[in-house]
Amino acid sequence: MPWSNQSGGGGPWKGGGNNGGPWGGGGNNNGPWGGGPNRGGGGNPPDLEELLKRTQDRMKTVLPGGGGGGLGFVGILIIIGLAVVGWLLTGLYTVDERERGVELVLGKVSELTTPGLRYNYPYPIGEVYKPQVESQRETTVGVEELFTSSGALRSREIPEESLMLTGDENIVDVGFKVLWRIKNTNAGITNYLFNVQDPDSTVKAVAESAMREVVGGSNIDAILTENRVSIQNDVSTLMQTTLDSYKAGIEVAEVQMQRVDPPSQVIDAFRDVQAARADQERIRNQAEAYANKIVPEARGEAAQVLEKANAYKEQSIAEATGQSQRFTKIYDEYKNAPDVTRERLYLETLEKVLGNNNKIIIDSDTSGSGVLPFLPLNDLHGRGSAPAARTGGN
Repeated sequence: MPWSNQSGGGGPWKGGGNNGGPWGGGGNNNGPWGGGPNRGGGGNPPDLEELLKRTQDRMKTVLPGGGGGGLGFVGILIIIGLAVVGWLLTGLYTVDERERGVELVLGKVSELTTPGLRYNYPYPIGEVYKPQVESQRETTVGVEELFTSSGALRSREIPEESLMLTGDENIVDVGFKVLWRIKNTNAGITNYLFNVQDPDSTVKAVAESAMREVVGGSNIDAILTENRVSIQNDVSTLMQTTLDSYKAGIEVAEVQMQRVDPPSQVIDAFRDVQAARADQERIRNQAEAYANKIVPEARGEAAQVLEKANAYKEQSIAEATGQSQRFTKIYDEYKNAPDVTRERLYLETLEKVLGNNNKIIIDSDTSGSGVLPFLPLNDLHGRGSAPAARTGGN
């Protein structure tokens, strides 16, 4: 044992006797200052200078160097120096790729640092925050997502958040998700850290308020059918405006409506109404498709008839013009040679009249019946066989 004079069960400070005090007082049940157990019972108080001297003497025996005071002072300096070095080393910190470092000195922002190994004054002089500016966060409203013991994701509806009143005084159950991130600017990061106490709760409250305002200005039919994209954009814009007014340093990336349904108590009736509207829309689309098919066909037929009429008109005019010009030319020839022109017109007329009729030639000078056989050269040329010759009487 390093303690001197340990015999007799004395304390570590050289005091002998049973239950001796730590400052050298011996005897049974002595007090800590060398007196009896009840100092108020008539004992004299110890001298203060004597107590300080005894304390110094016993401290020298504990410090390195035995009874010498020089090495003890050096040891104290070494311990203090090591403590200071260790305290200074606590100022080292690392910033990851998805983070930004925010250094504070005496509670004031001094610098924003990039990823890597950095140093700042140790606590309590300096302090460092490392927000993840590259991470996208999500906040759900009207739905609570829970993980089961097996790791599966389950959703639980929160009616007090999801039930909203529409502009036409109907109730709709809306569950949606907001995707957001910290603005990756110096002002955005500092605003996020020091202007908003609970960013997640703030985003959720602003999202619910914005959705209620937008839904309150829309009809339930538009919300349940074709107007979801417009509602999502309006909610995102309204949220961003509100958060910017708070100087929250938050950027809204997207609003996703996950569930838009009527209340569960009347959902069956709403589904029947939606089915009827779907049938109405389907029949209307079929009627429009039929009209789009029939109307162009009718217009095409009308255009065809009109073109035929115009063609017939042009043909009739051209034929009439040609005949009139032909008549004029014939008349000019007739004036020059009336007999010849009259004969030629007569022959041309007979040619037109008798050209397509069967012909029987009778010659009164021919002996016999006077009927000449007629060979249909045109028929022989066209069909390859000649019909039987016809005969007739006088």
